[in-house]
Amino acid sequence: MFAALDDAGLMIGRSLRHHLRALDTLLLGVLLPVFLLLLFVYIFGGAVHTGGAYLTYVVPGIVLLCAGFGAANTAVPVAQDLTTGAIDRFRSLPILRSAVLVGHVVAGLLRNLASTVLVLAVAFVIGFRPAAGPLDWLLALAVLTLYVLAMSWLSVCFGLLASSAESASSFGFVLLFLPYLSSAFVPVETMPRVLRGFAEHQPMTPVIETLRAAMAGTPDAATAWTAVAWFGGVLALGYALATYLFARRQTAG
Repeated sequence: MFAALDDAGLMIGRSLRHHLRALDTLLLGVLLPVFLLLLFVYIFGGAVHTGGAYLTYVVPGIVLLCAGFGAANTAVPVAQDLTTGAIDRFRSLPILRSAVLVGHVVAGLLRNLASTVLVLAVAFVIGFRPAAGPLDWLLALAVLTLYVLAMSWLSVCFGLLASSAESASSFGFVLLFLPYLSSAFVPVETMPRVLRGFAEHQPMTPVIETLRAAMAGTPDAATAWTAVAWFGGVLALGYALATYLFARRQTAG
């Protein structure tokens, strides 16, 4: 058990160093959330009526959008490891093979949490004043962590299936648009009937509403459990499929 933890720690450190060296990816992960927050608040915010301050409404959506995009990018380093032969080199070392995937996922989670802290800090500077207490913030953190882990493991699957790092990155662009068809930026009541039905029942909406309610200091247990059910299932499926695909690639190699 301790050896497995050591192996995972080694791979997490390796992935974090790669993140720090990839300045373009690092800047994108840091600056994109801030730019989107300022864009929606100061350009679109005046035209959107949510029954309260638009900044308060939109912050959870920005957090989820950028966390999901960052999680989806986990596919890229996984594909790079496969195409550059790094996985073959790791096979010759006495380490747990799955530690490579764990390293990518945990490093991505830490990067996403850092981006979230930055978004919240900028939001505070421009006037965001949540009413959340310590337990509310803990709930928001738990649900966001579950969401990022679930999407990261699903992204690993795409990285294992992709033929190149470039093709693996396409998953991020697909995922980037899904929060727009939810309650992230406008109330679903303002959407056409067909889009409203989709927005109300797709998995992004309960996560956003859970974050929004928690930050407002009025957590909704039903919405939270719906979010946990959705992404607990995605996490289990993504992890099982990633483990299978990785083992198959190892056997084929």
